[in-house]
Amino acid sequence: MGSLPPSSDPSLPTAKTLIDPNDLLDLFKSQQKYLNFFFQNLDLSQTLAFTQTLLNSKGTIFFSGVGKSGFVARKISQTLVSLGIRSGFLSPVDALHGDIGILSDSDVLVLLSKSGNTEELLRLVPCAKAKGAFLISVTSSESNCLMGLCDLNVHLPLERELCPFDLAPVTSTAIQMVFGDTVAIALMGARNLTKDEYAANHPAGRIGKSLIFKVKDVMKKQEELPVCREGDLIMDQLVELTSKGCGCLLVIDDQYHLIGTFTDGDLRRTLKASGEGIFKLTVGEMCNRNPRTIDPDAMAVEAMRKMESPPFPVQFLPVINQHDILIGIVTLHGLVSAGL
Repeated sequence: MGSLPPSSDPSLPTAKTLIDPNDLLDLFKSQQKYLNFFFQNLDLSQTLAFTQTLLNSKGTIFFSGVGKSGFVARKISQTLVSLGIRSGFLSPVDALHGDIGILSDSDVLVLLSKSGNTEELLRLVPCAKAKGAFLISVTSSESNCLMGLCDLNVHLPLERELCPFDLAPVTSTAIQMVFGDTVAIALMGARNLTKDEYAANHPAGRIGKSLIFKVKDVMKKQEELPVCREGDLIMDQLVELTSKGCGCLLVIDDQYHLIGTFTDGDLRRTLKASGEGIFKLTVGEMCNRNPRTIDPDAMAVEAMRKMESPPFPVQFLPVINQHDILIGIVTLHGLVSAGL
């Protein structure tokens, strides 16, 4: 069996290598130059034909690649899926061991390869053709084997890799990613994807939550509300004020109409101003009778904006329905906990 190399002695001094900031800046400038070469030399007619083919596809748009190109292919596919476009990644190795069964004659298969001579992709081509799929090569070599085998070819101009040996695929993968994601956004526009449709595909993310969640989805319901009557003594309602985690009392009448709000800040100010007189004061005498409120069908992000609006921010909003009945409360803490 092999053995691990001996670990270095941490007690021995080691030379500290520093990155030269000028060298780092030069690398970024070089990468910018190589990316500009791609933008300046990209064939628009090829790109348009590629984009139009994907837009007109009646089936699934599959992407395939090996190594770093494979990672990019998978990412582009995932971007299309997030836009509601049927897409998937087809491993060229697994395809030859059964996975090619997913391909049909209505599908498009996009093959990403810097050289266009990737052996695994070349073995996949005749099998994909036998399934009737439309094949597209996306390569960066001027002439290559895939170009002669596919139905459509797109050349991604590559001046050179940023790698000093011109070997590590760091610029070629960057332009593959830029190309694929830009085409994805072109498809998004052509399909007239709306914000609501986009949000429906991202329900767990902050984007989706901000476009989907309504106040009624994140509010505390009636049984959780810190409620009291306007004739109740302030000191008798301290437990209610502090136990519900809202930082306030919601003052209501017998029909659950909101009369006002009394916050823990109001309690401190009343105590400072009245001293022992607070024992005789009712909540109704000291409550705010013109609080900000919100409708249960309002968007949750609108509740956050309303809390933060002038003349001063607040930590909660009572939720009032169309019959002016108090049905809930939405708090800043609750919105943040919901991921908004």
